[in-house]
Amino acid sequence: IVYTSADSVFQIAAHIKTIPLDELYQICQIAFDLIREKNYRIARVIARPFDGENDNFFRLNDKRKDFSIPPPSKTVLDVLYNSNLEVITVGKVAEIFANKSITKSYKISGNENIIRKVIELTRENFEGLVFANLVDFDTIYGHRQDYKGWAKALEQFDNLLPNLIGNLAKDDVLIITADHGNDPTDQSTDHTREDVPIIILGIGYNKCLGIKPSFRFVSFIIQSIFNNKIKDKINIEEFEGEKIW
Repeated sequence: IVYTSADSVFQIAAHIKTIPLDELYQICQIAFDLIREKNYRIARVIARPFDGENDNFFRLNDKRKDFSIPPPSKTVLDVLYNSNLEVITVGKVAEIFANKSITKSYKISGNENIIRKVIELTRENFEGLVFANLVDFDTIYGHRQDYKGWAKALEQFDNLLPNLIGNLAKDDVLIITADHGNDPTDQSTDHTREDVPIIILGIGYNKCLGIKPSFRFVSFIIQSIFNNKIKDKINIEEFEGEKIW
């Protein structure tokens, strides 16, 4: 089964009893190579294995695999990595960035498992970034229009958040945001176009951010946090001169 969606991804789904997992990955790799060769503007090829019988099919989300085009220009991950800082990803983040400029990657599925891994990482002694993606909000609940499941997932995150905050060191910074909308009460199964939230905790930051013109503000914040410890920063002109702390 081949299908596309509005966010520049090309997805190939197959029943694992018809096309084994390794063969599905190989098919996706071939498709990915062709896309790169033809220079099509497609960001990712996604392998979507599933199992089950008629009327009871289910996705094997932990076996999903993304084949991603490398970012077209320098990212804040490159800046941190080239400055000898840790860049640790949890969830599917590494695959989104084509595994580029990442020091450690934990491919974990499920919001709760991902959050607990982040909490575990806060207890370790390192300097750098932990970048996690709670993909269940998108894949399982948002696209599937499951607003009740989405609400329960948000409540679960809310219940785990105090444990995460309680483990932060005094010089840690927590940023909670989203890369797009995915309203589970909307009538479509695509992403919804809306302003996304950004919440920052740490280093005495206590003012309203207002509405920012681009998602690059998160990169600007991260560069501001590490400031003198990084080299070859990204020039983010729209926020030049803005004081964070």
